Amino acid sequence: MSDLTANPTPALLSADLIALIDKGVSVIVSACSLAMRPSIMRAVGSSITPDGSSVTVYLSRRQSRTLLQDIASTSRLAVVFSEPTSHRTLQLKARNARIRNAVPEDATVLARYLTSMEREIAQVGFDAVLVQAMLSHHLDDVVAISFEPAEAFDQTPGPRAGAPLLQAAPNLAQEQSPGG
Repeated sequence: MSDLTANPTPALLSADLIALIDKGVSVIVSACSLAMRPSIMRAVGSSITPDGSSVTVYLSRRQSRTLLQDIASTSRLAVVFSEPTSHRTLQLKARNARIRNAVPEDATVLARYLTSMEREIAQVGFDAVLVQAMLSHHLDDVVAISFEPAEAFDQTPGPRAGAPLLQAAPNLAQEQSPGG
């Protein structure tokens, strides 16, 4: 067995951050064109593999045309995952985004995400009807964008906002200072 096989690269995301993404929190996807013009849209769903090596975000094609064109032309994106109740926020960046049409098997992921966001938003005082309107979609209009995170940043408001997450650094929950 080679040294590379025996000592695989450590995961970019801690178990705590994988759980944050997996539970279903607010997701904003952004990219830029080849001319560096930004594009942005709220995702209607997300999922992550158990080991955190691959993330999929779901967008309404009709609402995201420019963003999808930008991702298709550059394969790059940045995605922000934010917990509404705490503002705990993680940004992932990737250079290998792949776009596909949603398939019937994705409906379960999207339904789970909607339920989670209804719970999250209810905790800050808004009715489920707001979330249902915000995340409304037809499966035949949804695209899935899968990627392997290349970079991760703490974007939780406070003194560490914008700091890269390092393998040895504590997780986001522990990085926040008492007043941060």
